[in-house]
Amino acid sequence: MKHPAAADIRNLPLYSPAEAARFLHLPASTVRAWAFGQGYKSKDGAARRFEPVIETADPDARRLSFVNLVELLVLAAIRKEHEVELKQVRSAIEYLRKKFPSKHPLADNDFQTDGIDLFVEKYGDLLNISHDGQIAMKEIIQQYLKLVERDASGVPFKLHLPRRANAPEPLAAVVIDPKRGFGRPVLDGRGIRTEVVVERFQAGESIASLAEDYGLDPSVIEDILRSQQPLAA
Repeated sequence: MKHPAAADIRNLPLYSPAEAARFLHLPASTVRAWAFGQGYKSKDGAARRFEPVIETADPDARRLSFVNLVELLVLAAIRKEHEVELKQVRSAIEYLRKKFPSKHPLADNDFQTDGIDLFVEKYGDLLNISHDGQIAMKEIIQQYLKLVERDASGVPFKLHLPRRANAPEPLAAVVIDPKRGFGRPVLDGRGIRTEVVVERFQAGESIASLAEDYGLDPSVIEDILRSQQPLAA
């Protein structure tokens, strides 16, 4: 059966929560809560549930799209400076949807301009974050958004993976491009999946020999190997 989002590969359900968590250096439990909601118990012991804060590509199968990865990247930026409150984040995103009608306002091109200001102001007011704190949050979000490449119409098409947890610096040479490598991390401009690099290393090839084969600095190979490890590792 043809998927309704098949017209654009960027909206296809390509990633599990665990994969998204590994790519973005986030706890898998955090990704699951943001993307699919989370059950909890109230003080009186009653069962309650937080609703998700983003609209995922396939909530039934619990799969995420490339656009969802961009949205999670923005939430990761907020998490760096402030503990994310799902209720308040959801309210701020709903506010954005009213201003810029979209299923994915955190990933839209409009978010880079007026959208950031509106989101940060709304979220800051809900959590009583100071003006200076809101400015700091905006700057961090802007740094993270530099990891996203957009086409001429402003639509995201390539994501440079962050080097490590809570850091907006890109992992050298490694990107996610849904049109290459089936959407898995690849060497930028080569289309070679980083999984292949890891497999060769695990098979006994040295970092030095891999660096020579791919024309990369050995430190880049080391970063690639580290990037493939789960956060807990």
